[in-house]
Amino acid sequence: MIIYPKAKINLGLRVTGKRDDGFHNLESCFVEVAQLTDILEIMESNKLSFSLYGKELDCVPGHNICEKAFDLLCSDFDLPGAEIHLYKKIPTGAGLGGGSSDGAATLYLLNTIYGLGLTKEQLMEYAARLGSDCPFFIHLFFSDNKGYTCAMVGGRGDIIWDYRLPVLENYDIKVVDTGVFISTAEAFGGIIPKKPEVPLKDVLALPVSEWKGLLVNDFEPHIFDKHPILLQHKENLYQQGAVYASMSGSGSAIYGLFKKGRQL
Repeated sequence: MIIYPKAKINLGLRVTGKRDDGFHNLESCFVEVAQLTDILEIMESNKLSFSLYGKELDCVPGHNICEKAFDLLCSDFDLPGAEIHLYKKIPTGAGLGGGSSDGAATLYLLNTIYGLGLTKEQLMEYAARLGSDCPFFIHLFFSDNKGYTCAMVGGRGDIIWDYRLPVLENYDIKVVDTGVFISTAEAFGGIIPKKPEVPLKDVLALPVSEWKGLLVNDFEPHIFDKHPILLQHKENLYQQGAVYASMSGSGSAIYGLFKKGRQL
């Protein structure tokens, strides 16, 4: 069985506080990027095997998130094994959630292939144990939204609720892979948590043309200081006609929202 794990972007990303468990509380809106996917194939097997193609990953053998997802389900189910093939196209360290998407897709496929009978809510619980962003990608598999699927995100990224943003249907998303890798430690190293003065929902309720300067990613200031090329990519998108542009998540990808029909 083959599935296409999607990427995501963040509309706004505020770090609102440090948690007792070492994580941070976040406020963001995740949006799927359907045109940017990995390819994941899983087949029944009497043992676990994992093969990686495409973009290289800096990962110790046996510790890819797909393998971790299999091991996680094995803690509660007697799975015989699985033959897993992953073709990586989503850049890593880019804030696009590629790894989280792969892990969630593995949970979803294993549940389907082996008939485990897990509900969306149960899969999301497993996904939260796998990684902070993983529940959003489980949410995607069950969405009936015909346009962009969005979700408001809280907690460390594991608390999500469905959110409709119809205005996005008038826009195309262009994602720029800058080729810069930003680790989680680097990203959070320059963060000072602060509660936003204006709630994210209030900003998103404004016309997209008013988001610039109001829809904020807290990681941009110190990341742009360390990697000025990222700021240049953002400015380039505005010069190309983007109505809004931002860094995605805590990584290095830069995206722009362009009016539908404009050549990207």
